[in-house]
Amino acid sequence: MQASVDIEALNQQIHLDSAFLEQINEATSKIIVGQDRMLQRLLLGLLAKGHVLLEGLPGLAKTLSIKTLASAIDAKFNRIQFTPDLLPADILGTMIFNLSKNEFTVRKGPIFANFILADEINRAPAKVQSALLESMQEKQVTIGKETYKLDEPFLVLATQNPIEQEGTYPLPEAQVDRFMLKVNIGYPNKEEERQIIKRTISGETEQKVEAVVSPDVILKGRKLVKKIYMDEKIENYILDIVFATRNPSDYNLNSLKPLISYGGSPRASINLALASKAQAFLNRRGFVIPDDVRNVCSDVMRHRIGLTYEAEAENITQENIIEKIIGTIEVP
Repeated sequence: MQASVDIEALNQQIHLDSAFLEQINEATSKIIVGQDRMLQRLLLGLLAKGHVLLEGLPGLAKTLSIKTLASAIDAKFNRIQFTPDLLPADILGTMIFNLSKNEFTVRKGPIFANFILADEINRAPAKVQSALLESMQEKQVTIGKETYKLDEPFLVLATQNPIEQEGTYPLPEAQVDRFMLKVNIGYPNKEEERQIIKRTISGETEQKVEAVVSPDVILKGRKLVKKIYMDEKIENYILDIVFATRNPSDYNLNSLKPLISYGGSPRASINLALASKAQAFLNRRGFVIPDDVRNVCSDVMRHRIGLTYEAEAENITQENIIEKIIGTIEVP
């Protein structure tokens, strides 16, 4: 009885304190058309303290979306174009000699912002990728002898081009695993693209988005996300999904065994739980339901499942495997 009263109180609190989501959606919708799902995933990553890897063709508003979201939250935004000649110091910063003071001083790099767009992350060598991913994991940067904490909220949006692989350095599986979500971005439909043309021609997309919330509101939202109730049955549901990628035979999924070379790591379980809580918050609810888990499952899991040569030969994707698992695991 006590638990149900607490959940009801939490539900009411989150319904009230999540009102800022409508303000953000209203502000971003004035600029962005046809990428509602991408904006929702950016918000989800922001509220769950997880970074996002986007894979999509050029021209699908990836840069514009994160820049617009940063403006709506009154946060600092930096874009880093990854190239083969990029150095770690170009991202993190370096020590420079100050002639007037006769000493070395720190010049901070573009990583010192709230929103970082790592454009075409797979175009830079592994050393540069590691420098960025270390900052993502530790939320700090060491330059010389000093360590500097990164400002919160801190979100990295990395992009990859799925069709142009010449001159690229694919992210190793261990590094890709650091991203909470991997989101595949598709084309807008015909009506959405008609609106994009009209807005671009009229100059509406060049308008500056007014800040509607402060970063403090996002930090408060993160605390509420942690409080969202998750029943033990939902926890077991998440574990079953992740463990089915490791040992499919235990879940009557024998057909998947020759298709999966490795399954989700413990980060998969952690991030699936966090993302499900954030999804419940986006739905302005104080508790997680199975639909929340199913909603975020593909984006959390698709980069954490390795395919065998047999799967690739049969044109079977991670999405096919996730759909099969979700369709088989019993829903609580």
